[in-house]
Amino acid sequence: MKVRIDEGASEDEAAAIAAALARHAVEEVRVYVGDAAEPAVVHEGDRVGDATPHDDVGPTDREITLLEEIATIEQGGPEKYRERLSDQGKLFVRDRLDLWFPDGLLFEDGKFAEFDAEDRIPADGLLTGAAEFEGRDVHFMANDFTVKAGSMAAKGVEKFLRMQQRALKTGKPILYLMDSSGGRIDQQTGFFANREGIGKYYYNHSMLSGYVPQICVLYGPCIAGAAYTPVFADFTVMVKGMSAMAIASPRMVRMVTGEEISMEDLGGPEIHTRYSGSADLVAEDEEHARDLVAQLIGYLPNNAGGKPPRADPEGPARSPTGIDRIVPAEPNRGYDMRELIDHVVDAGSFFELQPNYGGEIVTAFARIDGRPIGIVANQPATRAGAIFPDAAEKAAEFIWKCDAFNVPLLYLCDTPGFMAGSQVERDGILEQGKKMIYATSSATVPKQCVIVRKAYGAGIYAMSGPAYDPDSTIALPSGEIAIMGPEAAINAVYRNRLDAIEDPDERARREAELREEYRQDIDVHRMASETVIDEIIPPSSLRKELANRFEFYETVRKDLPDKKHGTVL
Repeated sequence: MKVRIDEGASEDEAAAIAAALARHAVEEVRVYVGDAAEPAVVHEGDRVGDATPHDDVGPTDREITLLEEIATIEQGGPEKYRERLSDQGKLFVRDRLDLWFPDGLLFEDGKFAEFDAEDRIPADGLLTGAAEFEGRDVHFMANDFTVKAGSMAAKGVEKFLRMQQRALKTGKPILYLMDSSGGRIDQQTGFFANREGIGKYYYNHSMLSGYVPQICVLYGPCIAGAAYTPVFADFTVMVKGMSAMAIASPRMVRMVTGEEISMEDLGGPEIHTRYSGSADLVAEDEEHARDLVAQLIGYLPNNAGGKPPRADPEGPARSPTGIDRIVPAEPNRGYDMRELIDHVVDAGSFFELQPNYGGEIVTAFARIDGRPIGIVANQPATRAGAIFPDAAEKAAEFIWKCDAFNVPLLYLCDTPGFMAGSQVERDGILEQGKKMIYATSSATVPKQCVIVRKAYGAGIYAMSGPAYDPDSTIALPSGEIAIMGPEAAINAVYRNRLDAIEDPDERARREAELREEYRQDIDVHRMASETVIDEIIPPSSLRKELANRFEFYETVRKDLPDKKHGTVL
């Protein structure tokens, strides 16, 4: 097939047109620029083998014209803006889609948006459609930063809304590949406050929340309205060195408050993964971002009506026989709960979310015998595992998401309880603790609670203790359940008596006796004797025990009261 395009077309434009034509051709495509005698680009037809090439096979002139228009649209914005992307370590949006969907798109919607505009605005700077990702059909949207900095205007908003509304009908996950400077201020009439305008994004996000997984990856500075999509998403990945999100740009912040601040310090990955909790993970680059989402989606069903996909069972990374050596006999000694988890879950399946936020609690997906589970585990290596407000908030949101998407929950309890003090009161420890307890109470997925060591105070409530309808409460021999730890209890009950003992040695001896008596009283064996817990498990049997219990309780039914919804979250 021979095609001649206008004089002055660049080599990139010629290549794009050749590639577009080749998708429909069963023979070699040669593209000539102007009156040139030699082709600028030669491209083999992608459909070779579909049919036998004949003189009457191939696109008509009318179809060639359309394919040339498509190729021009797919070039995106001005070449100078595409060149800047590589300086920022970023891919052009269509190259990004090739990375995410190597087999190509199933289809694209709205490619010709703003085709007749006086200004050239390819696809109105926003791409939507459907594709196959890791064996799953997904909806997607992606901003084209070469077109007015990925800003949003009427036609792009319309495409975005249609994509969301179709996801409500199909029940398939959504990938938001965000790189947007926000609403297009000079074109705001017709899309900002309309009933079907940009504000409807967040209404649709709310309707989709808990129905289909919404996963967002940030590739640039997402400002103002654009920043709400990542925070409404169930899971958000930011890319190191290029992404940020904030309610206003640094320039606007300076104008409003006088504060001088960079985009990175205002809303970069460090801010949102360590301090605000608005993002879950940081990717090193574009390829890593895709890899993280590929892992993540493997734990989630297509929608709230489905079950998470099972995987082939794998043995644990470390032998279960080593579990008891990890947990110190002394209740105040720290250790890394992740080491214990390595002995329990399938090798390579541990996928932690928000690792740098609220570090006193570990939230992660994993698998046991191929079954996806969500893990909520106290972390004694960080502030003794005491629950601070940010950790409680993080746990509540994770529990809520697992319950929405039918992921069973495993609680690993080793905490002195909720943190006390004036600062945590200011930070809302009661408010955030309430949310964690509420999420645990309302979750209807199968739940297993393991008392690993300390289960003090309201910590046992938040960690799905016996009163919170777990399918089982089991314990390791190191477990203790009490209103408070021995030191605090002795100080609260016996302080006056101990103060009356003048001999320091006698006082120390008596304190030790009281401490030992108290520990015997709260020892997990006493709790098992009184059937507060279901069973004490040899640590080396923990993985098998949990696999059996999750299997047995897979179809458990838990009904909530007939009401519209609770008022806590």
